[in-house]
Amino acid sequence: MTKNLRATLTVVLVVLAVLVGALLLTRNDTAVPDFAGGPPAAQLVPDEVLVRADSHLLSTPSESRATFVEFLDFECESCRAAFPAVEQLRAEYGDRVTFVARYFPIPSHANAKNSAVAVEAAARQGRFEDMYRTMFETQAQWGEQQESQAALFRQFAVDLGLDLVAYDQAVSDPTTLERVLRDRADGELAGVQGTPTFFLDGARLEPESVDDLRAQLDLALAR
Repeated sequence: MTKNLRATLTVVLVVLAVLVGALLLTRNDTAVPDFAGGPPAAQLVPDEVLVRADSHLLSTPSESRATFVEFLDFECESCRAAFPAVEQLRAEYGDRVTFVARYFPIPSHANAKNSAVAVEAAARQGRFEDMYRTMFETQAQWGEQQESQAALFRQFAVDLGLDLVAYDQAVSDPTTLERVLRDRADGELAGVQGTPTFFLDGARLEPESVDDLRAQLDLALAR
C-alpha cells in the first residue's frame, strides 16, 4: 500500500468517525423524554383543569388562600372513609381554603354514575351538598349493588324535600350525565386513576392520614 493511499484511507476514517459522533450527539439532544403516558409527578395541573366555572364548591371563603380539590366516586369505600376527614378539614380551614368536589365515577361501580347524576340533579335545585352528604352517609345501604339504585336515590330527593318534577327531569336530561362525565374527563387530564384523589394548589397529594393533609394545608397557607 502506497503512502498516498494510506493517507487517503486515514482521512476517510477520521471523517466517518466525526460524522457518526455528530449524528449520535444530535439524536441525544433532540430525543423526547418518555413520561410513561403522563407528566412528571412534580408538574402542577393547570387551574382551569382542576376547577371549572361550574365546579361545586364546598367552601367559599371571602379571601381564599389555597384550593383543595377532590375527585370522588360516591360508591367508592375509600371516598366514604375519607369523607369525615374532609369534613373535619373543611371545619378547620374552610374560612381560608376553597374546597372543591369533582365527580369521578369508576366504571366498575354499577351505581357510580347513577349516584353522581342524582347529586347533580339535586345541585340544579341548589342542594348539592345535602345530596352529597346523603350519598356518603347511606353508602352502606346501596353500595356494591349490581342493580340500579335510582329509585332509592329518588327517595333521598323526597326526604330532602326536593321538587320531584324538576328532579326527575334533571335525572333524565342527558346534559346532567354529560356534566358528570366532564368532571371525569378533567380528572383523566389531571392523571387521576382512582378515588379519592386530592390536589392542593395544582399539586397532587399522596396522604396517608388526615394529619398528612393538615400538614400540607398548613404549608400552603404559610407560603
